Amino acid sequence: MAFDGVTIANVVSELKRELIGGRLVKIAQPEEDELLLTVKLPAGQRKLLISAGASLPLIYLTETGKPSPMTAPNFCMLLRKHLQNGRIIDISQPGLERIVRILIEHLDEMGDLRRKTLVVEIMGKHSNIIFCDEDDVIIDSIKRISAAVSSLREVLPGKPYFVAGTQDKLDALTVDFDAFRQAVSSRPQPVFKALYGCFTGISPVLAQELCHEAGLDGDLPSAALDAPAYQALFKALSDMVNAILEERFTPNIAYTGGRPVEFCALPLKMYDHTVPFETMSGLLETYYAEKEAITRIRQKSADLRHIVQTALERSVRKYDLQLKQMQDTEKRDTWRIYGELLNTYGYGAEPGAKSLEALNYYTNETVSIPLDPTLSTTENATRYFEKYNKLKRTYEALSQLTIEVKSEIDHLESIANSLDIALREEDLNEIREELTESGYIRRKSGSGKKRAASRPLHYISSDGFHMYVGKNNFQNDELTFKIATGNDWWFHAKKIPGSHVIVRLEGAEELPDRTFEEAARLAAYYSKGRAQEKVEIDYVQKKHVKKPAGAKPGFVVYYTNFSMSIGSDISGIRLVSD
Repeated sequence: MAFDGVTIANVVSELKRELIGGRLVKIAQPEEDELLLTVKLPAGQRKLLISAGASLPLIYLTETGKPSPMTAPNFCMLLRKHLQNGRIIDISQPGLERIVRILIEHLDEMGDLRRKTLVVEIMGKHSNIIFCDEDDVIIDSIKRISAAVSSLREVLPGKPYFVAGTQDKLDALTVDFDAFRQAVSSRPQPVFKALYGCFTGISPVLAQELCHEAGLDGDLPSAALDAPAYQALFKALSDMVNAILEERFTPNIAYTGGRPVEFCALPLKMYDHTVPFETMSGLLETYYAEKEAITRIRQKSADLRHIVQTALERSVRKYDLQLKQMQDTEKRDTWRIYGELLNTYGYGAEPGAKSLEALNYYTNETVSIPLDPTLSTTENATRYFEKYNKLKRTYEALSQLTIEVKSEIDHLESIANSLDIALREEDLNEIREELTESGYIRRKSGSGKKRAASRPLHYISSDGFHMYVGKNNFQNDELTFKIATGNDWWFHAKKIPGSHVIVRLEGAEELPDRTFEEAARLAAYYSKGRAQEKVEIDYVQKKHVKKPAGAKPGFVVYYTNFSMSIGSDISGIRLVSD
């Protein structure tokens, strides 16, 4: 889980700096498992969003409000009764647990000063928001957990609050080298799994980063580590601990292919493209907004995916049937030869014979020609010629049909690939227009062609060359035949659907080898073969790429090219815009 104990430490550091001393002027519960607290401070108001949702638990400061239900839920009313106008006097985290304790001071009904604690547990499906009194006795929680639900801990009014067992994990903040080595070596697992399995608050991505910092392959078995490797790994852990204790957090998001893949409160040096943020709250809001946008695009593209998949399955079935019918025509030349041989040697056949032995003058071999004893040799020859002509006509028709259906399959697969790399709604609009022009979607009456202002992906190579990637077939055509000039370089995955990648020379005589490799990686990543270890990439100067008359969008031909096999890792290539 990316929302690990180190992220919580960063959030707590930020909340202490921003909220301590502030008063709770508004308490809302916009969702069943979510709170929105408004805190008044001398510098203004701040909003704290807390979610105990099983799928997306989180806590961060936000500027965005959310509508509340007309009738406040019981838990919200309870908090308002006890905490309204209360003052936040402390915010803490026990060890590196994924727990935030917010201590609030308030006046009770008698005017006496009391202290209550709001405990936020960010633990995946076990996340909760628990309201406790001064003695850590539970007053209530946003999710009540009975003994029937959990045998480890009841979360019910009147029950004592305690942190659930951490599966005998060690505290990374206090562990010494001997305990560290013993814990990691005792687990027969890859090193990175042993790390997050041994220590509280460390996520898989942070464990991989620690291995990277130590110069180790995280997938190595822990038993393979020697003494210097353990020393290097412990030093990486110690550096992380010091950064946490000194609150030297550097929140950042790692991107691959324009998509956010991970975030962390400490530098993710194993990724080449990361974006820093001033605050963890700003990072979390951005990260989950971008993730939500990608999810929304996936949802919005569901109807297009269904159309493409249905058409693709139909075309594949048609193509397989045609190939089978093509196989059935392979005997056509045999029937023609039988007919010719009967016309040549038929005089030697006895009346009523069931076969005729004849010399095949094409191969100088003797063949046995089956005969219908009720027909003359001339009639048998005519029958063979009729079968030959029928299969010949079938073969000629199927030869053209299979080309057309294979072209349709390639086109649909290229559209499916475009749907996989679509980032914005404008990208989906272009794909929808392509499906409409190709006849897969019926155009609504009164609506003309609509081409959204979607742009190709724009990367900069390590050597400073501009590289462009088409996100769909319309963009592929535009890149190759309108934007690229004759000497620019063109890249595409060999014989599989993928994006056209253009590298602009812009006056340079030649591209450096590193730029060739980076452009090839882009072509591999934005192709159907991106999951393969290596993808074969064709590359050629744009002037050698042609578009046949009447060809479908994105379809081109070239007759001379270079090739290379390369991986699809583009994490080190700088994305400028999309």
